[in-house]
Amino acid sequence: MTVKFGLLGAGRIGKVHAKAVTGDANAELVAVADAFPAAAQAIADQYGCAVRSIDEIEAAKDIDAVVICTPTDTHADLIERFVKAGKAVFCEKPIDLSLARVKQCLEVVRAHKGTLMVGFNRRFDPHFAAVRAEIDKGTIGDVEMIVITSRDPGAPPVDYIKRSGGIFRDMTIHDFDMARFLLGEEVTEVSATAAVLVDPAIGEAGDFDSVQVLLKTASGKQAMISNSRRATYGYDQRIEVHGSKGAASAENQRPVSIEVATATGYNRPPLHDFFMTRYTEAYAAEIAAFIAAAGGKGAAAPSGEDGLVALALADAAVKSVAEKRTVLVSEVL
Repeated sequence: MTVKFGLLGAGRIGKVHAKAVTGDANAELVAVADAFPAAAQAIADQYGCAVRSIDEIEAAKDIDAVVICTPTDTHADLIERFVKAGKAVFCEKPIDLSLARVKQCLEVVRAHKGTLMVGFNRRFDPHFAAVRAEIDKGTIGDVEMIVITSRDPGAPPVDYIKRSGGIFRDMTIHDFDMARFLLGEEVTEVSATAAVLVDPAIGEAGDFDSVQVLLKTASGKQAMISNSRRATYGYDQRIEVHGSKGAASAENQRPVSIEVATATGYNRPPLHDFFMTRYTEAYAAEIAAFIAAAGGKGAAAPSGEDGLVALALADAAVKSVAEKRTVLVSEVL
C-alpha cells in the first residue's frame, strides 16, 4: 500500500520531511500547503506535487495522511481537524505549549480512534537506537545512570526564542523524550538549573541558553541532560548509558568518519553543522515508521501521550528553575 501524503508547512523542517516522504517507496507526496505560496511552490517544483490549501488537503480523497510542520500554535487545531477528517497525522513537536490544550487534543484523537505520531526523531537515529538495543538485550544489565549532551552550534534568532516556549519546551524536550526512551521507567522528579551565558538578548527575551537537568525515577535511576545554545565546534550530540553490567554510548557523528595522522598530530573532520544533516537517517526512519502505522502495520510511536509527558517534564523543569527546588512531575501533569 502506498500512503499518500499532504505536507502542511514548507519551511525548514517541512523541507526535511518532504525529502523523507519522497525518498520512501511506500509513500507519495501529493500536495503541499503553506502560508507563503512561494515556499509551497518550491517544494512542489522539486518533488512534482501539487500546491493546495489546508482546506483542500483536509477534504481531499486522494490523501491518506498529513505531516504537520506549521507553527506550534497551530498544531493542536490541525491535529483535531485532520483526525476528524479520517487522516493519519504526523506532527512535529510539541503538540502545544499548554499541557491542558494537549490533553484536550488527545481526547479528540482518542474519540475518533485517530492515528497520531509526534516527531521525536532522535529515537530513530541508528546510533541512539543501537544503544537502546543493547539495553534491551541485557548487555549492560539494569540501567542506572544516563548522560545526555545536546548543544547547538549557535542560538536561533531572538524572534524565534520569543515564540518558542523557552529552551526546555523547544530544545530540551527532545532530550526528555530520549531519557524516557532509555530509562525504561517514568521520571518522577525534575531538578533544573539555567543561565544566560551565550547571548544577553536571550535573557532579555525571558529565556535561557545554558541549562542542566537532573531527572530521577521512583527506583532511583537518574538521567543528566546538558544543553547549550552554543558549541563552537559543531552540533554536539552524545549519550551514555551506565548499567549494572557495563555501559553503552553513542558518540558524535561526522559527515566523514576518518582520522588523518601527520607530523603535527591526529586530526578528524568537524562535526555535523546542525540537525538537518546529523539526523538525516533518523528523519527517514521516523517517516518510515509513520507510514507503517498509517497503513495499519503497528502503533504510532512516539505517541501523543509521549508528547504530553515530554512537555510535562519541560514544565517541571521551568518550575524547578523558577522556584529553585526539585519538582515532582505529579505537580504539573
